[in-house]
Amino acid sequence: MCIKWLKLGNHYQFKFTMLSKHLITGVTGQDGVFLTSAILNDNPNDLIFGLSRNKNHNIFLDKVKNYLAIEESLNNIKILDINLLNSVEVKNLILDITPKYIYNLTGPSSVYESLQEGSTAYNDIINIFNNLSSPLVESGLESNFFQASSSEMFDVSTSPLNEISKLKARSPYAKAKLSVHKKVQELKINSQLNISSGIMFNHESEFRADQYLIMKIINSIIKIKSGKIENFQVGSLELTRDWSYAKDVASAIYNINKNDDSQDYVIGSGTGSSIENILSIVFEYFDLDWQQYVLVNDSLLRPGDPLSIVSDPKKIQTDLGWETNTTLEEMLIKCIEFKVNKSTL
Repeated sequence: MCIKWLKLGNHYQFKFTMLSKHLITGVTGQDGVFLTSAILNDNPNDLIFGLSRNKNHNIFLDKVKNYLAIEESLNNIKILDINLLNSVEVKNLILDITPKYIYNLTGPSSVYESLQEGSTAYNDIINIFNNLSSPLVESGLESNFFQASSSEMFDVSTSPLNEISKLKARSPYAKAKLSVHKKVQELKINSQLNISSGIMFNHESEFRADQYLIMKIINSIIKIKSGKIENFQVGSLELTRDWSYAKDVASAIYNINKNDDSQDYVIGSGTGSSIENILSIVFEYFDLDWQQYVLVNDSLLRPGDPLSIVSDPKKIQTDLGWETNTTLEEMLIKCIEFKVNKSTL
C-alpha cells in the first residue's frame, strides 16, 4: 500500500493506493528493460525487484529511464544478487517480498550458447523454473507467473505456428524450454497456479548484444564504412524468421501476466522476413549495395536450421488486443541509429 498526500484547500489528507510487487529474473536483458518501463509507466508506484547476473546496474537504469514517463519511478527498482540455482535463497526471497507478479525471463543469452554449454544450460533452465515455482505451490502464494518460452520448441514442418502446433525441440535450449513448458501445463491443472507460457519468436532492439545476427550485420557495415573491413559473411540469404521489436514483446508479456486466466500465447508479428531483406534495409540506410560486401557461408548455420519460422499470433490479438506496433524497418533503424551514435561517442 502506498500513502499519498492530497491537498484540499488549506488541508491535507491521506490517500491510500494499492501497489503491486513484481519479481523479474533476467531483468537487465532487453526484455527486462522494456518490461520494467511498461510496468512503471502503467503503475508508477509499483515495486520492481529485479534479479540479474549483470553487476553494472547503472547501465540498466539508464536504459529504463529513457522510456519512463515519470523518472522518479526509478526509485521503485531494486536489483538483487540472488543465485537462482539455490532453492533456499529463491524460496526465502519469494516468501519475503511476496510478489504479486513473477516474470521468469532468465536463461542462456542465445541458442548457440546453449549448444556450447550442453547439459549445464539444460539443467539450469529447468532448475531455475522449479526454484521459482515450488515456493508458490508450497506456500499457496497467489502470484501471477509468466514463463518465457521459445519458438525453438516447435516442430517447424508446418507454418505459421500457433499455440496448438506440434512441439519438437531442436537444441538443448529448446529441450529445456519444452520441459518447462510441459511443467507449466501440469501446474495449471495440479496446483491451480495462475501461470502462463509466452512462446516468443525472434525479437530484437537497440539493447541486443553484439553476438546476435542483426547487431552483427549493423556492426559489420559500420566497420565497412570506416574502412576497417571489406566484407563479412552470413550463413544464408533465404533463412526467414519472424522478427519483432522487443518493446512490443515486453508489452505482450505484461498484458499476459496481468490476466488471471492462465492462458498460453504465441508472441510474434505473424510476418516472416528473410536475411536478404534485412540486409537490403540496413545497407540502404547506409546508401550501400549489400551484394558488394556480403559473402554467404552456410557453415555458419546450425545443423538442421529450418528455412522458415513464422508465428500465428491470432489468439493474443483476439484475447488481449495485442499486436506489434513497430515494423521491421522501424526496428532496424532504431538499432542502427543506436549503434551509429554509440560508435561516434
